[in-house]
Amino acid sequence: MASPRQKVVLAIAKNEKITSSRENKNMSDLFGEDVFGMSSLRERLPKGIYKKLQLCIETNESLSLHIADVIASAMKDWAMARGATHYTHWFHPMTGATAEKHDAFLSPAPEGGVLSEFSGKMLIQSEPDASSFPSGGIRSTFEARGYSSWDPTVPAFIMKGGTELILYIPSVFYSYTGEALDRKIPLLRSIHTISEQALRILRLFGNTTAQKVQPMAGVEQEYFLVDKRLAALRPDLLLAGRTVYGANSPKGQELEDHYFGAIPDRVLAFMQDVEFRLIALGIPAKTRHNEVAPGQFELAPLYEEANIATDHNMLTMEVLRRTADDHNFICLLHEKPFAGVNGSGKHNNWSLSTSEGKNLLEPGDTPHTNAQFLVFIAAVMRAVHQHSTVLRLSTASAGNDHRLGKQEAPPTIISIYLGEQLTQVIEDIISGASGKKYEQAFNKIGVSVLPTLPKDTSDRNRTSPLAFTGNKFEFRAVGASQSVSPVNFTLNAVVASALDDIATDLEKQIAKGKDLHTAVQELLVRLFKEHKSILFSGNSYASDWVDEAKKRGLPNLNTVEVIEAYTNKDVMCAYTRHGILTEREIISRQEILFESYTKHITIEANLAVDLGRSFILPVGLATQHKLAQLVLSCKSLLPEDAVMVEQGHFNLVRENTVGLIRSLDALEESIATLKELDTFFEKARHARDIIVPAMDKCRRFADRLEQVTADIEWPLPKYRELLWLR
Repeated sequence: MASPRQKVVLAIAKNEKITSSRENKNMSDLFGEDVFGMSSLRERLPKGIYKKLQLCIETNESLSLHIADVIASAMKDWAMARGATHYTHWFHPMTGATAEKHDAFLSPAPEGGVLSEFSGKMLIQSEPDASSFPSGGIRSTFEARGYSSWDPTVPAFIMKGGTELILYIPSVFYSYTGEALDRKIPLLRSIHTISEQALRILRLFGNTTAQKVQPMAGVEQEYFLVDKRLAALRPDLLLAGRTVYGANSPKGQELEDHYFGAIPDRVLAFMQDVEFRLIALGIPAKTRHNEVAPGQFELAPLYEEANIATDHNMLTMEVLRRTADDHNFICLLHEKPFAGVNGSGKHNNWSLSTSEGKNLLEPGDTPHTNAQFLVFIAAVMRAVHQHSTVLRLSTASAGNDHRLGKQEAPPTIISIYLGEQLTQVIEDIISGASGKKYEQAFNKIGVSVLPTLPKDTSDRNRTSPLAFTGNKFEFRAVGASQSVSPVNFTLNAVVASALDDIATDLEKQIAKGKDLHTAVQELLVRLFKEHKSILFSGNSYASDWVDEAKKRGLPNLNTVEVIEAYTNKDVMCAYTRHGILTEREIISRQEILFESYTKHITIEANLAVDLGRSFILPVGLATQHKLAQLVLSCKSLLPEDAVMVEQGHFNLVRENTVGLIRSLDALEESIATLKELDTFFEKARHARDIIVPAMDKCRRFADRLEQVTADIEWPLPKYRELLWLR
């Protein structure tokens, strides 16, 4: 008789093909269909109102209530014409997810009936109950007042919720006393700051026309898909997003045949629906492919302004989850859903672009003579060298601990890879050989019908946390489930500080009568010498890099250590110097991160106890009982030395069953001890040092039991099923 697990496996094997529900429309016609952006506003607003809105967005000035009323009326009419019944201020609290509270457009009319209502005041601000959102001590739980406020730099959009359509208004979230309670406010502050400092550099180089400098981001998103029926039999996947138990599949990613392989039909149908929804939301989905691990995939959009890219990545994760449900999958965004195979991250590609469309990290044909480009490279080197702890902090989480430095993601040591040619340029500038010419090399493909192609100036280094990839920096350490807002506002903050230092230095030298060329040359030599140690072109996975990094003074911090460093003077200064975060906001975020880390590990530990006692131990004990009866039966029929094999298998099952019982007892004790600790740091350290090793010990015994008990008896879907069944 088949077990529930085996019945699900057979049902999946008989799956009917699922096709995409995508409408038969041209993708280009669909782009932005569900977005109320600037083109929609231009069509529906009086010309004067539209120009005032544009000016407010460009200059960061506040909107008058009169203008807001006109915009709100146009937005409501557009949304209701599309079928929307409710609106929501959509924001990014410190939970790691997004939040929304739906309000109906329709309200009772005084004379009876109903009327549609959406004023400028409603558009600009809402007041959700903020008492249950993480605040890190900024407010008490009985102080419920918090505000969400419209961010006009990101377009509103419509999404389906159940059977209804809802108008989403991208917003920021702050407390009654004005502190940021979200991850968007610091990002907006940092965008303004880096624009100010970058413009100072541009003005020194004679650019008087650029009005602002905009950080850009392209965010690649990795994820796993698991059949929903299998996931329903795995409480750990449903509640924690990862498996706390599970023996390795006989076949994992060893053959490297899944990476860039043919996409399964069912997955392709899912991907097509995801792209359909993203395109309608104005999210320019560009690439899709199988990733390294079986069951793992990746989606990447085109480059966008960092603020919009951040919102779009949060939306992308939501669309992935919702669409997976429609296709009888669950989408796993945890950094390490399965032990023994590749985990999931997201690569944050960051650059700076002027209002005139020039990428300030574009080297041009001769990077060695492009002084302005080299100044910005020097600024990034200075920023990362001085504030590597801050950048490491922007990726800290319990989930990301499973992948950073594990041969599948960059290490926790932050360094920069610039590539062979650019590194040589810097070496030559330091040594005084900056007049050297660099010839553009070409690759000969070896096929006569193909043209000769220019050779890239550097290979890629997939082990580097921050790699220059031709005209942008790719930050590879962000976890798949994380918001990219912290890494982007941190990059903006630290690079802005470096640009401030550089601009101040150059302005002083020029004021003393030194010409720009000489001042820049002297500055670059000094900066490249001072910050050369942050550059590393080798294998960041190699064990000797840990020792080398230590000699260079580069920190190597685990999650608890780096969260503790949040309130160090240098770390706080990186954020407070230009007002990206206040001291109070920093302290609150430290508390939130400690609490989040501890809660995630505690949830996993409780799951390990629950599954261990209610799923796995019964199987181990039942198997042990059956084997004991078999051994006794054999002993009555056979000579004692003839039953050694049966006895050995019984001993193996018993050893792991008893080991699991004792390990679960120790794990429960470690969870109970957590409640006795006082500070957030003590609790986080206890979770890291005591609870995590206790969970690992339980897993070793449980996974061994999975391998030595009858398949029909095992209740939890196995890795071979979770990873390979589509």
